[in-house]
Amino acid sequence: MIENIKKNATARMAKSIDALKDELTKIRTGRAHPSLLDHVMVLFYGNEVPLAQAASVTAADARTLTVTPWDKNMVPVIEKAILASNLGLNPVTSGTVIRVPLPPLTEERRRDMIKVVRAEGEASKVAIRNIRRDANAELKEMLKKKEISEDEERRAQDDIQKLTDKYIAEVDKALAAKEADLMEI
Repeated sequence: MIENIKKNATARMAKSIDALKDELTKIRTGRAHPSLLDHVMVLFYGNEVPLAQAASVTAADARTLTVTPWDKNMVPVIEKAILASNLGLNPVTSGTVIRVPLPPLTEERRRDMIKVVRAEGEASKVAIRNIRRDANAELKEMLKKKEISEDEERRAQDDIQKLTDKYIAEVDKALAAKEADLMEI
């Protein structure tokens, strides 16, 4: 029973880390990366779909993304979707290919991005601590029902705290990497 609680907590904490990493990829650095346009939604034959389902997105070089629509009639729709995405990008169309040059980030913009990154990290840490709280509450409930001894509960809580510390350290590592990436010129 205790093992199930630990496995559940581990799985949920790992999902929190995955969610953080997913959010961090959406935050723009100075380099062009196709995942930057992942959350852009396009009206494709009457349905709202992610840009990746309506076009091929590749990094032409360090500062330019290339978007090649599957259907050439989609070029203006995709262009409008990129403009409306609030990423501060201005797509340039040449025939059936849309080039998206990434303007260099200013120092002030980089600092703002770091604040956003830290806020995401703090949200992940809170989620991990909430998972720890839930697991400890389950252990206390088991102790109350006399399903486990006090010693077993204490050991299990220590194990869950070690798990929490491990995943909090992973969050810190991911944040440090993203901050270094943002401050890179």
